[in-house]
Amino acid sequence: MTNAYVALADGRVFEARCRAPGRARGELVFTTAYTGYEESLTDPSYEEQVLTFSYPLVGNYGVRPERFESERVHPNAAVAREFTDDVAEWLAEADVPAVDHLDTREIVTSVREEGAMACGIAAGPEATPADARAELDDAVPMSDHTEIGAQVSTPEAYTVAGGDEADVALVDCGAKGSIVSSLTERGATVHVLPHDTTPAELTDYDPDVLFLSNGPGDPATYGAAETLVSEFLGELPVAGICLGQQIVARAVGGETEKMAFGHRGVNQPVRDLESDRVVMTTQNHGYSVADPGPLEVTQVNVNDGTAEGLDHEEWNVLTRQYHPEANPGPHDSLGFFDDVLAAVEASPRVAAD
Repeated sequence: MTNAYVALADGRVFEARCRAPGRARGELVFTTAYTGYEESLTDPSYEEQVLTFSYPLVGNYGVRPERFESERVHPNAAVAREFTDDVAEWLAEADVPAVDHLDTREIVTSVREEGAMACGIAAGPEATPADARAELDDAVPMSDHTEIGAQVSTPEAYTVAGGDEADVALVDCGAKGSIVSSLTERGATVHVLPHDTTPAELTDYDPDVLFLSNGPGDPATYGAAETLVSEFLGELPVAGICLGQQIVARAVGGETEKMAFGHRGVNQPVRDLESDRVVMTTQNHGYSVADPGPLEVTQVNVNDGTAEGLDHEEWNVLTRQYHPEANPGPHDSLGFFDDVLAAVEASPRVAAD
């Protein structure tokens, strides 16, 4: 039954089946992950986007809240070749439009060839192609979502106790829950702070490390987080994941850029330049570091050579473009969190204590 439409910026309109009704718009992106649909749909980095699954069947092992990365679904809409009833019902309850029974292979190929593009979706008994086109006309480029950090960040600071290994100030630009658990499982206590935390507010927590999280949108819109890095660089160890790496690079004079279609999936190969070892990683980002400034590029993406790891020994900086917490995905890079805590132990500030 055709009762949904997906309008693309290139002029095409796909007919589809409505699995969760509603209208939506956003940047159309795709993930290549075979599993992890619960984690992907609750990943704050998908805020203001329309997520297409390249794997044809989404939902074949149900929906379990303990696998969620946040408290809600973040994409504006979801697209698949086929959604199971479990996933469709979950998305309907979340008021997130979902459509299937369309050629997702063609959509993914289009995004790879033309880049991430705006789309509009209309789903439901009364939906028309004109409705989908109207949504498309109102779509806003990701770089214009200047307040996107406020949409995904915690409104108030809170602390998750894990132990006395380190006090981590995690600047929440859209942090996945598994980043917090990866740190607390290693004995760190994590202070989760709003994305617009000021230097004075951060000082009140007397942290051992400044940690910038993942998140959605253009890193250029996270000016407050950049200021924190600039203020405490050289005083505190600085770590970052995904968007966090981009913010750190910008804070030290580097540059970031929009990618054609980004890296999204659990099979991205990354080569460590020192060991020449390749690991498989989980990724979800549409921007990358074009110029690292004074930071050293230590890891690169095997497919396109983009910076996947940045270090600075003197400043005690350690960042990764991928998601070492690996939810979903391979566990090849979990050691990043051990490296961050080791950097804290080695810092002059901690040694002095």
